[in-house]
Order: sequence, then C-alpha cells, then structure tokens
Amino acid sequence: MSKAAEIRKNLIRRHVSKAIADFAMIEEGDKIMACISGGKDSFVMLDTLLHLQRVAPINFEVVAVNLDQKQPGFPEHVLPDYFNEKSIDYFIIDKDTYSVVKEKVPEGKTTCSLCSRLRRGTLYGFAEEIGATKIALGHHMDDIVETLFLNMFFQAKLKAMPPKLLADDKRNIVIRPLAYCREKDVAKVAADLNVPIIPCNLCGSQENLQRKKIKQMISDWDALGSNYVENIFHSIQNISPSQLADTNQFDFVNLSVDRSTEKQEHEFGGVEVSACSSTLPFEGSASKFVKIHPVKFDVLEAK
Repeated sequence: MSKAAEIRKNLIRRHVSKAIADFAMIEEGDKIMACISGGKDSFVMLDTLLHLQRVAPINFEVVAVNLDQKQPGFPEHVLPDYFNEKSIDYFIIDKDTYSVVKEKVPEGKTTCSLCSRLRRGTLYGFAEEIGATKIALGHHMDDIVETLFLNMFFQAKLKAMPPKLLADDKRNIVIRPLAYCREKDVAKVAADLNVPIIPCNLCGSQENLQRKKIKQMISDWDALGSNYVENIFHSIQNISPSQLADTNQFDFVNLSVDRSTEKQEHEFGGVEVSACSSTLPFEGSASKFVKIHPVKFDVLEAK
C-alpha cells in the first residue's frame, strides 16, 4: 500500500477512534455485530473495527453479519469468499425482504422506508440470538447530514442519525463508528482496500430518490471548497434550545424578567434620548423621571 493510502486509512482510523471515545461506543467485553451490506462504507467500517480490535487497550469481539435480502442476481459467494480470505468471523443470514418490498411498494415509489424497517427488525432479532451487545452500521457524516435535511425538508423535523442509539424497546444499541468520517474519504479508502463492492438493486436503482438530490446539493457545496458539511454536523453537537422554537424542548411560556440583580453593562449600551412623544419613565443618572417635550416629525413623501 502506498504512503498516500496509509495516510488516508490512518485518517479514517483517527476519526473512528475519536467517535468511539466521544460516545462510548465500545466497552470492555463488547461483542460488536458489524452489519456488512457489501457497500464501500460497511467494508471500511469493518476493516477499521478489526484494526482497533487488535490495538485497543480493551478486549472486544467483532463478528461480520450480512443479511441476504434475496435480490435477484445477488452474488452470494462474494462476501463469504472475502470473509474466509481475511479470516473474519461471520454469519450470512437469509430473509426475503426483497419480495415483501416489491409487493408492498407501488412501482415508482421509494422503497427505502419499508426496506430499512424490515432489515432493522431482522438484524435486531439476530443480534440478540448471537449475544451481540452493539450493532455497528456504516453510516458516515454525509449520511447523517443528508438525513438531517431530508427530515427538515420533507418531515418538518429537526432530526438526524445519532452516532449511538438505544432501540425503542431498549434491547439493542446501534453505533455508527464512521460518524466523523466524510464519504469522499471513505470511498478513497475502499478503493485502496480493493474491496468487492456489491451494488444494491433496490435503492441503487431508484434514480429519483430525494436523498440523491440532497447528496447532489452537498456535493455542490463541497465544490465551493468550504467546510459546510462538517459545520452542519458540528451544529447538531452544539444545540441551543432557547434559540429555536420547540416548546417541548424549552419553556418559552414561563419566561420572566428578573432585574433584582445588579445591572450589567452591555456592549455598546447606553443612548442619548433626542426625542419622545410624551412623558415617559427614564432611568438616568439620578434615576428620576425626565420630562421630554413632544416633537413633531415632518413626513417626507416618497419620490
């Protein structure tokens, strides 16, 4: 592997290590079920987790799991061959979610929601069967930001993908070790690793997905050379509920003024009153009411 490739791989490893530390994703004795779809992201995630397993100061297991959704033409031999070649512990589990999705979703409609729900239910159940304590998914920073915009634009919700998630029934914890990684960096490392990427015949064939439009928007921002995506991601780590408008997250109703404490000087505070319409209370240096005579203003006609 070239020096440039090593630098790229080390960048991913640093980002993953920081995400794991920041969110306590992996703990002593964990059994991590790494979900491998055959896409570039999950391959890079698996490679990074296996590296960290070798060098980390704690002990944890990693087992690769692929859900064969019975898509027509899916190359069933590719992943087992790869796992065996790399001596990686793995399971291939079978569930014909493809037929269910095709039956339930009208032609031309997006399959993502139902496909994701079926896949999630299958993986959650299998994680319990093998005693996995964490389920690792290959979503990266771009996925998280895209999901944020999708929810804002089409669901009117300020909601994304958390790097760590407790399932609704509290029986599983999902982690996203690539949360701090940009997709473009992940793609380069996948190419360096020469992993056997398998395309998805469900979502990969739907050219008009809203997510693809959002992805193009983000790509356009990247072309400007600014850190828009990184800054948007960091903004969901730096939330100020009082500066938003969700009454469930902040008590706007019971806001009240408290002037019992010593008055603080404000930057650029203090003004000189030049005119006023009537006698008004005004706290000057003597803290007395000041009488100000009404002033008539001339109305200027717009030209």
